[in-house]
Amino acid sequence: MSVKEFFKSRIFWKQMGLAVVIGVAIILILIIWLNIYTRHGQSRSTPEVRGLTIAEAKHVTDKNHVRLKIIDSVYTTFVPRGCIAEQTPLPGHRIKKGRTIIATINAFNPEMVAVPDLVGLPRRQALSVIETSGLEVGQLNYVPDLTVDFVLRQLIHGREVSPGDSVQKGMIVDLVLGRGLSSQRTPLPRLTGCTLDQARTEILGSSLNLGVYVFDSSVKTSDDSLNAFVYKQSPEYHIDASVQLGSAVYIWLTTDSLKLPSDTTSVDSDTYGTGGGTTAEHDLSFFK
Repeated sequence: MSVKEFFKSRIFWKQMGLAVVIGVAIILILIIWLNIYTRHGQSRSTPEVRGLTIAEAKHVTDKNHVRLKIIDSVYTTFVPRGCIAEQTPLPGHRIKKGRTIIATINAFNPEMVAVPDLVGLPRRQALSVIETSGLEVGQLNYVPDLTVDFVLRQLIHGREVSPGDSVQKGMIVDLVLGRGLSSQRTPLPRLTGCTLDQARTEILGSSLNLGVYVFDSSVKTSDDSLNAFVYKQSPEYHIDASVQLGSAVYIWLTTDSLKLPSDTTSVDSDTYGTGGGTTAEHDLSFFK
């Protein structure tokens, strides 16, 4: 039989038809299997497990048909010890049945760090050393001295601490600095449009203190508080404004862009770092 006759034969076309049927069947089986394996279209909202104990979180994840995996521990004051402090993915993200929520719990015992030697350092260097040591910047208290903006004493809870003392990580360090022998003043920074961390950095960088900060009613969650920006400050900013070293600056924050003054320019968040702790009025009930 010639090749031409073979291609015209019934045997060839039967085999071709069988091959097509088998190929289509394999493709359909693969599609069905992939839909079952990947649970296509069966996503659900990630449950909130932050602030829960491991047992409570396990009950929530079991109820939502997802898994819980604890991979690390940190120490934070936002949630009770032994409770979940962080989770990935965050609540509200869409995940599929059987997927895993990665969680970090709050350690039972706080991490301890050594107090750095700050006395004699200029203010900017002292602030940097505090943050890299795992501590937070508190109040800047200025007293008459021959030096200007150099650290004279370092305090925790009003008590002077020595270099090398072991303290809990995240503790707030207050600094006593010299302001010279005259009533030296510093320019007042413009804070409108800054986030809380950006405003804190600007204030400390100007040798001032962050006083009370207040969130308006538009701030309802921790994510809102991170995204909120300053719409009002006291003392008010103007180009020639200056205040005494160590003065307190009060700020009001919102997520409502309509509250911003019309002449406010946007602030590039990459320009700023993270500042330290301070006295404040704010709502942490989201973590409780």
